[in-house]
Amino acid sequence: MRRSIRTSALFLSLLTLIFFTSCTTSPRNPKPTDSKTADGSAATEVVQQKVPLDNNTGKTSYKVTFIELGSVRCIPCQQMQPVMKSIKEKYAGQVNVVFYDVWTEAGAPYGKQYGIEAIPTQVFLDKDGKEFFRHLGFFAEEELIKVLKQKGVK
Repeated sequence: MRRSIRTSALFLSLLTLIFFTSCTTSPRNPKPTDSKTADGSAATEVVQQKVPLDNNTGKTSYKVTFIELGSVRCIPCQQMQPVMKSIKEKYAGQVNVVFYDVWTEAGAPYGKQYGIEAIPTQVFLDKDGKEFFRHLGFFAEEELIKVLKQKGVK
């Protein structure tokens, strides 16, 4: 009986360790893989774009820039893809949605720039490009919208 409990406890501990380390910022395979989500759609619909700034003012034309730092190979990050797409569609012209795959050579510098420790991480910038909110992990759309409304997004 005790041996069964110990075996079960060891198994649960191992399972927990695997779950919590599956989306760390360092990739298991440093070579980029196909940029597809779990359902096979392109993960980069919302894709790696720079935050556009007005040349005269140095400010963005958007009320909020929503930056998702993650990977197309991370399950919670894949779950954020429909949320990003929905925000991009609902708040076009008000919210700039940017995705950086930090497990790729092109996206890794953004992980360092924003000092992320785990993915997915969402960073929200105001119209001046200053960070005003940050979230770690899956971010439900309803809660994300509350953050956007803080900066006048309607």
